[in-house]
This record gives sequence, structure tokens and C-alpha cells, in this order.
Amino acid sequence: MQVVLGRSNPRCSHEYGVQIVIGGLDDFVYTRAPRASVETRIIRMPQQPTMTAVPQDRPFKRYGLLIFLSVVLCLGFVATSIISFHASKTAIRDSIIHHELPLTTDNIYSEIQKDLVRPVFISSMMASDTFLRDWVLHGEVRPELVAKYLADVKARSNAFTSFLAVNQSLNYYYGNGDQKTLSPDNPDDDWYFHVRDLSAPYELNVDQDARLGRNLIVFVNYRMFDYQGRYMGATGVGITVYDVQQRLDQYQARYQRSVYFVDQHGRIVLSGDPARPAGQTLAQLEGLAQLQPQLNENTNLSSEYQADGRTYLVNVRYIPELKWFVVVEKNEAEATSDIRQTLYLNLVLCALVTFLVLLLTHVSIRRYEQKIQALSRLDHLTGVANRAAFDDLIPRILADQQRSNMPLSMLMCDIDFFKKINDQYGHLAGDAALQRVAHLLKERVRRQDVVVRWGGEEFLLLLKNCTQQDALRMANMIRTTISAQPVVYQQYQFAVTVSIGVATRLYQEDVEAWLSRADGYLYEAKRLGRNQVVGEDQD
Repeated sequence: MQVVLGRSNPRCSHEYGVQIVIGGLDDFVYTRAPRASVETRIIRMPQQPTMTAVPQDRPFKRYGLLIFLSVVLCLGFVATSIISFHASKTAIRDSIIHHELPLTTDNIYSEIQKDLVRPVFISSMMASDTFLRDWVLHGEVRPELVAKYLADVKARSNAFTSFLAVNQSLNYYYGNGDQKTLSPDNPDDDWYFHVRDLSAPYELNVDQDARLGRNLIVFVNYRMFDYQGRYMGATGVGITVYDVQQRLDQYQARYQRSVYFVDQHGRIVLSGDPARPAGQTLAQLEGLAQLQPQLNENTNLSSEYQADGRTYLVNVRYIPELKWFVVVEKNEAEATSDIRQTLYLNLVLCALVTFLVLLLTHVSIRRYEQKIQALSRLDHLTGVANRAAFDDLIPRILADQQRSNMPLSMLMCDIDFFKKINDQYGHLAGDAALQRVAHLLKERVRRQDVVVRWGGEEFLLLLKNCTQQDALRMANMIRTTISAQPVVYQQYQFAVTVSIGVATRLYQEDVEAWLSRADGYLYEAKRLGRNQVVGEDQD
């Protein structure tokens, strides 16, 4: 091995390539080579370009895709959930207004009609009963007979009361045997004179008895005629509709809706809602005053109103038999509480899905980013590290050396007569030579050492914990190995040699000066005839 001690001029310029990999094998065994006698030269080193760190991506650029994707997913999920919520809310609202509430009023009306069928039939039978008509026609003789008859009807029909009013005498008979005389001047008797002038066969009067609390008492006033069709009076029964209040309570508990009855003056006469007590008028209730002017015999409407910051849906229907209005209303918020909870659940699920998608996307991006970064620091032709990788690694390598105080050596290798190889065998043969040299370099270095393709046909090796003498022996081993193994490409076979400059980093020496020394030794090896190892002997 020929070793030249001293410093020499670096070559004027190099075109540096790009790409990176850290590779090597197990620790190699050094063999001591004889020291050569060489001439010492002192050369002034020119300034090298300052090395700059590779700029790092800003966080926004790095995570811009994730931010954009999260915004798109969140907006999409939230918009879809809100649109679905409003669509469902509108559908439920329309269903309540046009189906549920009218159906409730229809059910209540049907139940009331069902309760009235039997007493109307009983009153009809009483008005056509020959006993009553004959008794009246014969001068109302023996009142105890009619009292017994009325008591029997009351008992058999389970009625609250039964009665008979005679038009000629204006006598009024009760089922319990009591009797009184009707008078046009008595307001309590107005019902009879109204029935007398009625064109319909019967009329229903509704009253509330204090002894029965909120239950309805319905009087069926049926007009009675003699055998010649002349008006004789009125008869019938009074029944208590106990089920009305029970149904109000059941409907209110089952469907979370308020049900109450209102008379033609807008006064609440029967209610299942404590917030709508009997005796109040619609005008006294917030939001309901608008309904009172709309109450008439043709009323069958659906509407809504605002009260206490809430929206209420309401349906009103007129019951001609009672001359009352049944009002059914429902709190919109309570009706849509289930779909509101569904909305919240959807938003939570959307957040979880968005988080999982972003997490998977982030992991995928990181993996591809790491692969791209690794590929960007590899020389694609030789598979070793490139110049960009060296710029990233050298600060850490120098910091490790400073902490451990271990020697660090650099080998600058250049393939001899590389242009001739390209000219004689072609550029693909030159690529094969580069690949072969890189392969042998990776085989000869240790695992902790670094191999870099520095330029077109130049390679740089960083040998950790390696003195100048060990580096010289390592360089000579590499040189002899490469020269001893020819490159085979297609039908060609040709020898390849390398020139190597060796420099061990001095104390506090900067990277530019260190590279200049190694490059200078490489230039000197070229000048001495190539296939040489040149470095400074430190023994």
C-alpha cells in the first residue's frame, strides 16, 4: 500500500448527487500494513460551500390533508345529521298535526257518542211508551204511578236520574218521587221551553253536578207526542259519563298530550291537564287567545301556538251532542325528543367515525411519508445513502462523537477512469460498475458505518470509532478488494480500481474543513497515478 502523508490541493469542483442508506456488516479485522515513506505537502484549502439543513415541512403543510379531510367529514356528517333531523322533525310534526291529534279527537268523540247511544234509545222508548202517554192524556191521575215508573227506568238503565215534564200542566216529575212546577220566569227551567220549541226529536243538555266532581251529567230531553201527533211534553234520563275523565287521563299519560273541553264561550269546562284548569278561558292562556274567535259549530282545525318559549301543536273539534269543543294539544319538543336524542347519538358516532378515519389516514400518511423520506435519501442506482441523507446524519454523528470522545474517520473514494468505462462499454456498464463498487463498500464496512454516494463516481464513507491508522488499513482493504473483483456486464468483463483519500476528524474541526482534507488526499491519490490510498499518518 502506498501512503502519502501531508495535505494536498482539493479538486476544483464536484457535482454532488443525492440519495441515502446506512449499511454494513460485522466488525472487520484490521491487518497492520507497513508504513510508507512519502513526501509531505502543505496546501491552502479553499472554502467549501456552507452545508444547510434540509428544511422541515411546516405543520400546516404536513397536516393540511388531515385538516381538510376532518373539515369535510365533519361538515358532511353534521349537515347530513341536521338535514335528517329536520326532515324527520317535519315528518313527525305533520303526522301529529294531520293524523295523531285529529285521531285522538275522533277517538274521544266516538267514545262520547258510544256512551250516549243507550240513553238516547231509552229516552226514545220512554217518549213512545203508551203508559206515559195514556197517563198524561187521562189527567195525570195518581202521580205515584209515574214516580214508580220513572224510578224503575232509572234503576234498569243505571241512570243518574229520570224525569217527565208535562206541557199542559207544566208539572215536572222526578224519578225519586219529587215534583215541581215549571215556570217561564225561572232560569233553571229555560231548558224545557227551549225543548218545547225545538224542531229536532231530542236535545242533549250537559251539566256538572258538584257531588260528581269533574264528571259529566248528560240529560237527554226527548220530545213526547200523543197519538194525534200533538206535543205533550218531554221525558228522558240523565246519565253520568264517568269514562270521559278517565279517558282524558289515559290519553294524557299514554301520548303525552293535553286534552280538555271548551264551551262556545271559550271557557274550559272539563280538563285532564292541571295547567288547563276548568273555569279558565282560552283568552287567559298564553298563545291560545287566537283560537277563541275561531270557535264555531263548523270548527275542526289544526294549528300551533307559542308559549313559554315552546311550540305546541293543537287540534280542535266541535262535538254537537255536547255543544262543546274538544281540544288536544302536544308539546312539539316532547314529540321530537326521540329524534333529537338520535341526532345527538348520530353526532357522537360521526365524531368517532371521523376520528377513526383521521387516525387511519394519519397513520397511512406517516407510513408513506417515512417511505418517501427513506427513498428520497437513497441513491436509486446503488442503494446507498445520498448527499441529502449525509446532511441529515452528520450533525447527529458529530454530536455522538463529541459525547463519546471516539475517533471518527472519513474515506473519500473515486472510481478511476470512469469516463473511459462509459465511453468503451456504455453508460449501462458504468452503472453496473457503480453498483458493484457500492455493493463491495457495504460489504466491507461495519454496521455502524455510513456509505454515501457523494458524486457521479464518488463515494464517501464515515467510519465511527476508527483511528487514522485503522482507517488507512480499511481503505487499503477496500481498494484491493475492488481491484481484485472485475465487473461483469453482458459480454464485457473489465477491472475497476478506486482512489481513496483518508482523513480523521481533528478536534473541533468543522465539516467543511474535514471534507476539504479528505478531498485533498483523494486528489493527491489521483495525481500519484490512481489506485492509491492517501492520508496523514498519525503514529
